[in-house]
Amino acid sequence: MTAFRLFLHILAASVWVGGQIVMAGILPTTRRLEPESRVAVATAFGRVAWIGLAVAVLTGLWNVMAIPMDELPHPWVELHLLAVLVTAAGAFLHTIARGRPALLAVGGATAALGAIAAMYLGVLATTNVA
Repeated sequence: MTAFRLFLHILAASVWVGGQIVMAGILPTTRRLEPESRVAVATAFGRVAWIGLAVAVLTGLWNVMAIPMDELPHPWVELHLLAVLVTAAGAFLHTIARGRPALLAVGGATAALGAIAAMYLGVLATTNVA
């Protein structure tokens, strides 16, 4: 069950983090081909990405609950959680930006950097558990 739990967590985090990186590469092309298509593509991605984040959060909590409290890899778990909150907050700002370029940029950059930091800190937390 441990391997399955970790697999689900990594898969969901890959959807969230990797999807943001792929979208950063795809959206400029969609804007050139058909300006209105970027909204449709971003909306479709959001439906998948938010589910990925939700599954990553749930499996992350499941992972933490499977570790005895005295064996939690401090401070990596706390820093990882902070990065997850940063990526979610950035994505939320990006989602509610409603065409405001500055808010779109700040939210998107915050979401992406927070996601990459969360993934890295997750690796640190996992490798320090052993």
